[in-house]
Amino acid sequence: MTNAQLLNSIPYEEFDYQTLLDAVHEYARPRMKISGMLAKGDIVRVKKGLYILGESLRRRPFCRELLANLIYGPSYVSLEYALHYHGLTPERVESITSVTCGRSRIFDTPVGTFSYRMIPMEAFRTGMDRVELDDGRSFLIAVPEKALADRIVADRGASITTQKELHDYMLSSLRIDLGMLRELDPTRLAGIAQHYRSRRVKLLADLVGRLRRGDRNA
Repeated sequence: MTNAQLLNSIPYEEFDYQTLLDAVHEYARPRMKISGMLAKGDIVRVKKGLYILGESLRRRPFCRELLANLIYGPSYVSLEYALHYHGLTPERVESITSVTCGRSRIFDTPVGTFSYRMIPMEAFRTGMDRVELDDGRSFLIAVPEKALADRIVADRGASITTQKELHDYMLSSLRIDLGMLRELDPTRLAGIAQHYRSRRVKLLADLVGRLRRGDRNA
C-alpha cells in the first residue's frame, strides 16, 4: 500500500483500530503490516485502539481536544486547558485537562499528557459546549464559566471564604484576565453553582455580577 492509498483509506488524522484494519485489509498479514507502520512512524498509537498519522503522513495538525474526548469518556475539556483556550489565562497549558463523571485518570501518551478529574454527575451535565471542526466533526469543551468553576472547586487547598479572597486568588494564583472575568455571565455561573452545590461558585457568580455592574469595591 502506498502512502497515497493509505491516506485515502484513513480520512482523518485521528482514527480507531477498526479504521486502521479496514485500511490494511487486503494484506495477507494485516496485523504485521500495522506493526511495521508503527515501527516506521507512519502511524502513532495514542492508546490501545486509538491512533494518529505520523508526522510524515500528516495532512494537517491533529486535534488535541478531540483526542482528549476520545481517550477517556464520558468527558469534556475543562480546567486549566479550557481557561487558556477561552483566553482567560495567558500561559499555554501543555497537559490537556478534562472533567469526567468517571474515575479521575491520567494518560501519558506519545502526544502529551491527558488528565481527567472526576466531578459530580449533576455538575458534569451542565456547562459544556460543542465546537465544530472544519471537517464536520466536533469536540466537547466547557464554556468559560464552567471551566473557571471547575478549576476553583478543584483547588481544595486554597482558602476561599469571601469574594475578596476569591478575587485575589483568581488574579494572583490563576492569573485570570480581569477584563475577560468581567465578560462572564453571572446568571450562568449561578446555575452552575446550583448544579455543583458549591459556595465557591456562588461567590464567583456574585463577584462577577458586581464586576459587571462596575462596583469599585469588587
